[in-house]
Amino acid sequence: MPEESYGPLTLIRGENRGRYPYCHSVFIPGAGILIDPSSDRERLIRLRDEGAVKTVWLSHWHEDHLMHLDLFDDLPLWMAEEDAPPLADIEVFLDWYRLDRPDERTYWRRILQKQFHVHPRRPARFMRDGEVIDLGGMTVEVLRTPGHSPGHLAFFFREPKTLFLGDYDLTPIGPWYGDLFSSIEDTLASIRRLRAIPAERCLSCHETGVFDGPVEALWARYEETVFERERRYLDLLDAPKTLAEIMGAWVFYGRPREPRDFYEFGERLHAGKHLDWLRAKGLLAERDGKFVRKSSEL
Repeated sequence: MPEESYGPLTLIRGENRGRYPYCHSVFIPGAGILIDPSSDRERLIRLRDEGAVKTVWLSHWHEDHLMHLDLFDDLPLWMAEEDAPPLADIEVFLDWYRLDRPDERTYWRRILQKQFHVHPRRPARFMRDGEVIDLGGMTVEVLRTPGHSPGHLAFFFREPKTLFLGDYDLTPIGPWYGDLFSSIEDTLASIRRLRAIPAERCLSCHETGVFDGPVEALWARYEETVFERERRYLDLLDAPKTLAEIMGAWVFYGRPREPRDFYEFGERLHAGKHLDWLRAKGLLAERDGKFVRKSSEL
């Protein structure tokens, strides 16, 4: 996989343009820090064997950001305290994805253990919002950016004016906020916080990966996808519909995708988040297992 250097930072690209189940990693050679080890396993093995990595940082707890963490289990792991519980217990991991059915839990438990090497881990250190870490010739500000996950972290490398976005990745599909403790409102607040950072370059974990120069238009489009989804759900609910019928409209992903089970799972999570959001705004009614706009109540 290709990798690119941007001053003191190196972007190690993940397979398939960093799309799930991969992501791009950031390596800081001078400090021996590796962020989100789920890119190119062979490259990460070489870094390990060379003794180049001293500490691993995680932006958040999702499996596509820690798939190759098993290569570095003997090294200190730093992350946010709010995202640590799923790493300590795979059953909590499944709970946080709102996997309630026994068959789903069995399927995902096997995938997480076999493909993503998930096993109990306890961070050596928790990073706090606003703390500034001196990496020797470069400082980094830790930014807690909840919404995608409760403890999602972004990092602003001050001297090269480079902002690591984690999973606020500026992809055309827009932000992801499907977990038990994800939040649409927090996602919007974090997007607005990141937009205000005076960065000259942004690095993200998926797809394009590098954004140079002004990205205001991309941020505006990324945020607007949330409201586009809301409008589409409201349009669907002009007539009463079950959750299954709402999912079948593929509002989040736009179309059916493969593997079907995985994408249907994500579609269900996000439909549920938007239904909760619309209910909290007083725009939605639910009766007898069906949802409808308040103006068109059953």
